[in-house]
Amino acid sequence: MDNAATMDGIARSVAPGAGPMPSHRSAVGAGEWNVRRKEVFTTGEAAEICRLSQQTIIRCFDNEQLGGFRVPGSKFRRIPRDELIRFMKRNSIPMDGLSSDKIRVLVVDDDPEIIELFVDVLRRDPRFEVATATTGYDAGVQTQSFNPDIVILDYMLPDVNGNVVCRTIREHPDLAGTRILIISGLINQPQIDELFAAGADDFIKKPFNIAKVVDRIVELVEA
Repeated sequence: MDNAATMDGIARSVAPGAGPMPSHRSAVGAGEWNVRRKEVFTTGEAAEICRLSQQTIIRCFDNEQLGGFRVPGSKFRRIPRDELIRFMKRNSIPMDGLSSDKIRVLVVDDDPEIIELFVDVLRRDPRFEVATATTGYDAGVQTQSFNPDIVILDYMLPDVNGNVVCRTIREHPDLAGTRILIISGLINQPQIDELFAAGADDFIKKPFNIAKVVDRIVELVEA
């Protein structure tokens, strides 16, 4: 089957009206695994998450429309989380099957005290997973590997300013749903306006109340 036909089959499989996709956790039992933390999937697991047949997943894998690898010395296919996410977003497949109660927060700031504050607060809160970066370059790497729900971004970084990071995130199709919250002290209103034009979702001025910032993180992600 050619690529166009395969993609057409995927589109029909996830067409509106097909009914809500059951979560994998409910299908196999809440204690058996946590798909949010699972990093590599079998074709059967990927099929259930995508609400497609396993044969369709295998066909997309073999046609290189879905990235992955074979287990050495066997015929078994394995699909890394980031490849599965790219496949789902590219084909407008709902992300319900990869959802969980945890919000992934990437904190990007070159101030170690700010980083320490967010890490301390968010890691003690069961609602969150947190990763950090101190430069725009590191932020780019982390957005690809960590796939954050929201980026807490300082305006002035050692290598670039927040505008560049915002535009980079907004230009990447796999990060279309990622929220961006700017937190900065050394910034004026025209710069804030530029950040919103570049794709920021909100701005909070330093110094800030950490409890209010946490509440805003939840509001932005759940909006």
